Amino acid sequence: MTETFEKLLEDNKEKIYRICKIYAVSPLEPQDLFQEVIFAIWKSISNFKGNSSIDTWVYRITLNVCLRSKQKSEKTYLKTLRLESIQFIPSEPPIDNNQEEKYNELITCISKLNEENKSIVILYLEGLKYKEIAEITGLTENHIAVKMKRIKKNLLNCLTKKI
Repeated sequence: MTETFEKLLEDNKEKIYRICKIYAVSPLEPQDLFQEVIFAIWKSISNFKGNSSIDTWVYRITLNVCLRSKQKSEKTYLKTLRLESIQFIPSEPPIDNNQEEKYNELITCISKLNEENKSIVILYLEGLKYKEIAEITGLTENHIAVKMKRIKKNLLNCLTKKI
């Protein structure tokens, strides 16, 4: 089971961290959120039944932990448990200032979306197909397609105002 968990972590750590980074509030928080997600996956891995792909299962846990954490932090300012034994330092390639500015503008626009739309666009940006997003969110594939069309329009309007 330890080897399975380690392989799962190795295969998914980048995408988990990207999602945590979007839901995090301060620069230190993505690490904490990442650790909470990893802990939740570790606790739940024995319950994975294979009804969906392992990636879908990881995305679902990641989004649930991030949303739960955000709700908790909005209600109270409790300190989160930090698992010192698991650390992740993202290996981000250097980005030029123009690209970084565009990326930050996109993140700002995404953060203005409601939670459901934010989850959908994050999964879309991770390269998931509408069918996979539907499995993770519990919505229909057609509903995802309609929502994505609206989300893209909102993001385009938001980004156009910033340019």
